Amino acid sequence: MSIHSIHLGRTKAFMAAHARVLDRHRFDAVTDGGTADRQAVIDALDAYRNPDGGYGWGLEPDLRAAESQPAGALHALEALACAGPATSPHTVALLDWLDSVTLPDGGLPFALPIADPAACAPFWVHADPAESSLQITAAVAAQAHRLARWDENVRDHPWLEAATRYCFESIPRIDEAPFAYVLSFALQFLDAAADTQPKARDLLDHLGQFVPADGAVAVVGGTEGETLHLLDYAPEPDRPVRDLLDPGAVSADLDRLEHGQQPDGGWTVGFTGFSPAATLEWRGHATVGAVSVLRMNGR
Repeated sequence: MSIHSIHLGRTKAFMAAHARVLDRHRFDAVTDGGTADRQAVIDALDAYRNPDGGYGWGLEPDLRAAESQPAGALHALEALACAGPATSPHTVALLDWLDSVTLPDGGLPFALPIADPAACAPFWVHADPAESSLQITAAVAAQAHRLARWDENVRDHPWLEAATRYCFESIPRIDEAPFAYVLSFALQFLDAAADTQPKARDLLDHLGQFVPADGAVAVVGGTEGETLHLLDYAPEPDRPVRDLLDPGAVSADLDRLEHGQQPDGGWTVGFTGFSPAATLEWRGHATVGAVSVLRMNGR
């Protein structure tokens, strides 16, 4: 069985052989989309949940500590968005936890203190917990806005309002090309927020000046050749962020992604995982993402 040039059967075998249980269920939700598959994503997510309402335990593959972290919340919300329109009974507790660790200006710290940094990437370990980060706040809020399309508990939660306000105050202050991940997550946030926040479209135009014609943004200081591609921040067709992009560039990037399937059926990532487990888990995560994007775009 295949979707155009990708071999979906080989991908399914790759997921069975290599991916964590959560991503196997995400793959089934993306490809089959049944109610049971979507509920399975929500159930698998519980393995990473802490009593405080947050998520840890390596849900972010390069951050393997047990404590709840903003990055864990990001991936939890991403999984819940994948499971939609199914909803989790734990989502409000997650947003309450995010509210509890949000700084006075409405932003999230890039990471909270880590008791045991074993196998955690240094950029997580050495983050300042007292400084708000647009990168992580925009990333988490983007996934929350996606989930808010069908979950009114998210749409009406005060944390989302505070985080959205922080991002709207921070993004206009960007007056030179930002770090690639800051640009990518800010674009994703604005694209998702545009459903309910009219000012998001003006800010998309503001950030558009930093988007190259081919949509490829080099990650300064990353792995050699590490690059974010336009489908990383504009994966869905007919969304506001696509207005910043040339249709030819979109088509070319879909070709790139489509041709990125490896002989083992999976996709690779363009950066280096911090541990052997993380490297493998990122491939499963990336493979679900690649198949999801190609399907959304009719490939």
